Amino acid sequence: MTSETGPSLGGRAARQAGEWVPALVVFVLVIAAWQGAITAFSIKQFLLPAPGDIVRSCWTDRHSLWPAGWYTFKEALGGFAIGSALGVLGATVIGRFRSLGSALMPVFIAANAVPIIAFAPIANVWFNPLSPHSKMAIAAVLCFLPVLVNTLRGLQSASPRQIELMRSYAASEIEIWRRVRVPTALPFLFTALKVASVLSMIGAVVGEYFGGSFNALGVLIRSDAQILNFERAWAGILVASVLGVALYAAVVLAERLVVRWSPERRVS
Repeated sequence: MTSETGPSLGGRAARQAGEWVPALVVFVLVIAAWQGAITAFSIKQFLLPAPGDIVRSCWTDRHSLWPAGWYTFKEALGGFAIGSALGVLGATVIGRFRSLGSALMPVFIAANAVPIIAFAPIANVWFNPLSPHSKMAIAAVLCFLPVLVNTLRGLQSASPRQIELMRSYAASEIEIWRRVRVPTALPFLFTALKVASVLSMIGAVVGEYFGGSFNALGVLIRSDAQILNFERAWAGILVASVLGVALYAAVVLAERLVVRWSPERRVS
């Protein structure tokens, strides 16, 4: 048992590590092309700072950038949780009552079609501009529809044969929902959550551009850009990207822990 499990685990780890190699290669090539373009074309600093200068500013200004990033990350995390929870709830209701879904889906789509740059000032008026709640609302709006649509698609993708089999055993609709529809929807849900994790950080930063606490990352980036401190502005963007990737990685880890128990994952 041990000899069979060891190589399989080792091979799986090597395969997963190999999946990251192309991304790392592309990342290195992009950074090299960035630095090479600045050197070859003498691009001014206010147009595009060098990657090394951005990383240096990220380190030297770490005492202001990273606390601001953490403040914005908490806003994004709150919006991600609210929007995702409402999306799952909406998909559950629409999946159960299809006539209600036909009435609500156009409203949800129209609300999500509003440009976030137009909704952000309105959200700041609804809430205190210095409060994180307005940024959470903006992030939640961005996260809501992707989670709702993908979760609904997953709930409706359950195998009719499995449903009929459950009904032949006199299973209730709740049992069918829990044992058939929800496991089928999990891969769809986590795909949506990975998209929403990135959108939540974007929503929080964009919301801060229209007003926010002075220790918020979006406010810091806007202020630095206005005083032509572009190195620190780009360093703030780098901090936002790192935190967004961290939230995405947390969702991927949760997916690996949860979805591996689904029938689809066991077959693969």
